[in-house]
Amino acid sequence: MVKLCRQCRLALLIFLLMLPMSLVWAAPEIMPVENIKVGMQGIGKTVVSGTKLEEFGVEVLGIMKNKGPAGDLILVRTSGDVIDQTGGIAQGMSGSPVYIDGKLVGAVAYGWSLTDHKVGMVTPIGDMLKLWDMPDNYNATMQFMKEIPDFEPMTTPLMVSGFSEHALTMLQDKLKPFNLVPQEVGEAPSDVVFAPLEPGSAVGVELVRGDVSVGALGTVTYVEDNKVLAFGHPFLKKGNIGYFMTNAYVFSTVNGLENSFKVGTMGEPVGIINQDRGAGIAGYLSRYPTIIPIRIIVKDNDTGQTQDAAVQVVKDEQLSSILSATTMFNVIDKTMDRVGPGTAKVSFEISGQNMPGGIITRENMFYSPASIGEAAVGEFLEAMTMLTGNPYNPVNLMDVKVHVSVSEERRTATIVEAQTKTPSVKPGENVEIGVKIKPFRGEPIQRSVSFAVPKDQPEGPLTLEVRGGGMVPLIQLLAKNQGVDEGLLMLSNPKPKNQDFADVVKEFMERDRNNEIVVEVLDMGMNDLFGNAALGKDKNNNKKQEKGIVENTVSLKTNIKAVNAKDNKKQGKVKNSITTDYIIDGDTQVVVNVVKAPAKK
Repeated sequence: MVKLCRQCRLALLIFLLMLPMSLVWAAPEIMPVENIKVGMQGIGKTVVSGTKLEEFGVEVLGIMKNKGPAGDLILVRTSGDVIDQTGGIAQGMSGSPVYIDGKLVGAVAYGWSLTDHKVGMVTPIGDMLKLWDMPDNYNATMQFMKEIPDFEPMTTPLMVSGFSEHALTMLQDKLKPFNLVPQEVGEAPSDVVFAPLEPGSAVGVELVRGDVSVGALGTVTYVEDNKVLAFGHPFLKKGNIGYFMTNAYVFSTVNGLENSFKVGTMGEPVGIINQDRGAGIAGYLSRYPTIIPIRIIVKDNDTGQTQDAAVQVVKDEQLSSILSATTMFNVIDKTMDRVGPGTAKVSFEISGQNMPGGIITRENMFYSPASIGEAAVGEFLEAMTMLTGNPYNPVNLMDVKVHVSVSEERRTATIVEAQTKTPSVKPGENVEIGVKIKPFRGEPIQRSVSFAVPKDQPEGPLTLEVRGGGMVPLIQLLAKNQGVDEGLLMLSNPKPKNQDFADVVKEFMERDRNNEIVVEVLDMGMNDLFGNAALGKDKNNNKKQEKGIVENTVSLKTNIKAVNAKDNKKQGKVKNSITTDYIIDGDTQVVVNVVKAPAKK
């Protein structure tokens, strides 16, 4: 008989565990806002430390009609040991459910800074329930929250773990436009046991997870079946989204003069947040967002230290590139364990659907006298932004790989001179150009670049520009040196009209690299534009002409357009390059004489 009872209890326990949590936790009745009266008292639930649910007192002070982004707000005063401990309504308590007579009223969502932190606003649950009926087309657009006079939504703390001090500073700077202030925290204790999410539980909205974590902390308001409501106000108010929903651990709640706030960290993913709107955030348990997997390998050649990091970044047209680049900087910074000058070789590969060619690859070298880590991430950030924010079509990024090798050595070299090995050349023939470069604090080195003269090149002198791949084109430097304003400078290098996505990607992949020596035809219209003085000829005889060009901007504008008109007739700029082990700066010019090819017999 005793054994039978034990079996019955075991069977009942298994049955209860297999039930949806909403059946185990009896769903509370809902109290509509029109039934709420001044003076009513109730309780709220939240987590102020660890994962333990605690209660605090709530008294209704009034109903603020149409003051919230989704409708009415309920003015309340909070009380009790929990509120005394936190110093009032704290950041991170957003979403804390409020009950009156056992009925769910809504979620704590708003408060005042630099005033009585025990007084705040509650978003009615009726407005939050509407989030579950929103379409889920994953078509996020940037929106801004409706301003509410005199009070503000409780700021959603953005908790970051695994970031260095300098990487956190970069992240804070990049996220300023989104009103997000990341704070560094540790990881949750290894022995912590997370219970299933329920009203009052700490909940996370995670943007990056893996070897680092970036996410926002708040409180669950309501759970029904596999559906979850939280926060009571927007996170970023981006509408239909796809972010990780996680459980969360609260280290402590800190009192503050302006605002109190919870310090916590993300736990394990438990679902997806798919709605981010005025009344709060909503999502589903046991469903997960699509992500961008990123592998970052960094080697410090000076110390031999190597870091191999893997992260998952949520797909978001505004945030993915920022989060990816700052994570890359973080791995570089941690590998180097220093800040300052250095040289970096960077290569990356980005694969995706609905993008030209399906894959982008790029290699380059960078030097910075101040922060090589920041210099190294610039082109990767540009590539990610180009893809995620392109104006042509959505891109589904599938895989990203980044390799960086960095050293403190300054690997730069300056072009000292260039000479042609033959004074004359026929159209279509190659001319060899010897280029002398001087490495920083090193002896000069000779390099040779072969250049193919265009087959349709007319007879006469042909001026070739020899420059470092990262140098600004000569026409722009000359214009700037002669005092030409930026508006006219832009005319010298106009963006092609009606450029398609494939052209944009190709242009990015094929652009000159910093460690290249580039030889190209100097624009044939340069003499018309700046006179012989532009090429360093007859400087004394052309002072008046140069002054006239600077003063006569209308004439200069016309000349620039004429030069570009000639260039646009060409299929592309004629040039060639070689790769070196140095970042090349400086430029010079060489002149070859193009002679007529003998007539065919």
